Amino acid sequence: MTVQTAGDRAPKAGFSLYDPRLRGIVYQVVMLAILVALVWTASSYAVANMARLGIPLNFNFWNQTAGFEINQTLVSYSALSTYGQAFWVGLYNTLLVGALGVVFATVIGFVVAVLRLSPNWIVSKLATVYVELFRNIPLLLQLVFWYTVVLKSLPQPRQSVSVFGAVFLNTRGLVVPNAVFRDNAAVVGWALLAGILLTIAFSIYAGRRQAATGQQSPVLLVGLGLVLGLPVLAYLAAGMPIGLEMPVLRGFNFAGGRQIFPELAALLIGLSIYTGAFISEIVRAGIMAVGRGQHEAASALGIRSNVTMRRVVIPQAMRVIVPPLTNQYLNLVKNSSLAVFIGYPDLVQVFAGTVLNQTGAAIQCMALTGLVYLAISLALSTLMNVYNKRVALVER
Repeated sequence: MTVQTAGDRAPKAGFSLYDPRLRGIVYQVVMLAILVALVWTASSYAVANMARLGIPLNFNFWNQTAGFEINQTLVSYSALSTYGQAFWVGLYNTLLVGALGVVFATVIGFVVAVLRLSPNWIVSKLATVYVELFRNIPLLLQLVFWYTVVLKSLPQPRQSVSVFGAVFLNTRGLVVPNAVFRDNAAVVGWALLAGILLTIAFSIYAGRRQAATGQQSPVLLVGLGLVLGLPVLAYLAAGMPIGLEMPVLRGFNFAGGRQIFPELAALLIGLSIYTGAFISEIVRAGIMAVGRGQHEAASALGIRSNVTMRRVVIPQAMRVIVPPLTNQYLNLVKNSSLAVFIGYPDLVQVFAGTVLNQTGAAIQCMALTGLVYLAISLALSTLMNVYNKRVALVER
């Protein structure tokens, strides 16, 4: 005879409002329904009001003639181009500023961080003054300063500051020689790409070889030889298909060459210096997070201080540096939208500004501009997360 316990006599669980899991599902469904209803109601009112005011709700304007000029473009564009082409011009200009700004700000940040940790009192204090000065002044004020006070005070084109008779600096910007590509110029580009890929492959091989045998390989020298040597050999073998077009002063301006407008220069200077101040503090914190014993161990092995910093300290500090560094990169890309205040034709000024004012397509322009910045930020954060996983400490 078996004895039936209380647990065996317990009723089977059924649907009950007293079940926490069921209540949680009900609450989430109700909240989702309320959210959908609110969005639907707001969208209905917005569509009705826009139709009443005659504001377009489609993208028919995309292929219409823009009718306005853009002074700095990376692709072919004129006043006869379409609004869609203007969108691509603004997008490429935004990507240009973001890419160059990330590089310049990173270099400035790492250099200033190392200088601030220098045992030299004067160097350390100068780096401290830079950080405290530029990170505490609003970015917009710095952009206006670099544009109106510094760059606009340069001489006129006839009195340009010349560097070796090839580079000229004046109130209209920086004029440099322009590359002219002839037939077979793509061979040089493919050689450069091959050099980069071979350098990456060699660095991976050298890392595995060092981990297995402890022997170091001249990665830097081999990389420079591949990245520089292969394009030079391809350039000579293809009959020198790339030339230079030198700028020449004609009348009141320069003809030929490539002109870098002061708006771009002011934006890059302001973004790089401002973001570099924050990055320097992140890098300094990462370096200080590495234990003092690492320095002492490297010194006991006879490793020079600069090699210790490059090979021992920085690789370990990157585990601390990368996560907040990603935030600064994202802030730099988003802060580039302040270019509208100094007249640089980025995506905000061209598409969310001029195109919106001419077409009246407010929702389309603003939504597409926001999606572009969202896509750029997500792509950048994804790349940094991949790199973060590579440098992160993996516990056993």
